[in-house]
Amino acid sequence: MATYLITGASSDVGTALIRRVYKPGDTIIAQGSGDIEKLRALAEETNGAVHPYDVDLTSTEAMDAFVAEIREKFDTPTHFVHLPALRMVNTKFKNFDEERFLLDMNVQVLSALHICKAILPAMAKAKTGRVLFMLTSYIIGLPPKNATAYIVAKNALRGLAQSLATEYAASGITVNCVAPYMMETKFLSDTPNLIVEASAAANPMKRNAQVTDVVPAMAFLLSEEAGFITGAVLPITGGAAY
Repeated sequence: MATYLITGASSDVGTALIRRVYKPGDTIIAQGSGDIEKLRALAEETNGAVHPYDVDLTSTEAMDAFVAEIREKFDTPTHFVHLPALRMVNTKFKNFDEERFLLDMNVQVLSALHICKAILPAMAKAKTGRVLFMLTSYIIGLPPKNATAYIVAKNALRGLAQSLATEYAASGITVNCVAPYMMETKFLSDTPNLIVEASAAANPMKRNAQVTDVVPAMAFLLSEEAGFITGAVLPITGGAAY
């Protein structure tokens, strides 16, 4: 039986992943922020196996309380999946918003660091664990323009993942990342339609990624079959390379 800790679980990818990996007897600690109605519905579907938490990842106090409750109420997670990010805003570098960038770094990077620091030593004692981070194909090769803040945050997250993979490999813990092409989810609500359409047209398969393209690959990296894969960044791009 597995204990999953999923941050950003209320996202389209998060809810789809829960439905994909959940087995009776599993426990799923599912974090969202102000949008956890889907998680409450999943809790009902799974007879209470999904435990929704509304946590502001930009708040150190909220993060501390969340981690403390996880330690008190649940066994050490066997799986940690980190999905959250602020919605990407396409903007020229001359208009770089430092305040928003720092918020996104809190949501994407510092929260992951905080949680990993709390749970990975216990995973190491158990000699098993799976950690998975959501990146983007924008970090493969040269990135598109007007996405500096998003790309910097994702590269920082990749650095954290690969460092952890090196440090914890001998403890039976794998730390991997998926890097999807532009994925058509509610995350794109602030992205102009012309950009979304241009992305689809530029892809060799003439479409953007869908949740159903990405979640099976994530489930594999979280499985026992992926026990000799760590430090990997898996492109899910339909053949596109930046």
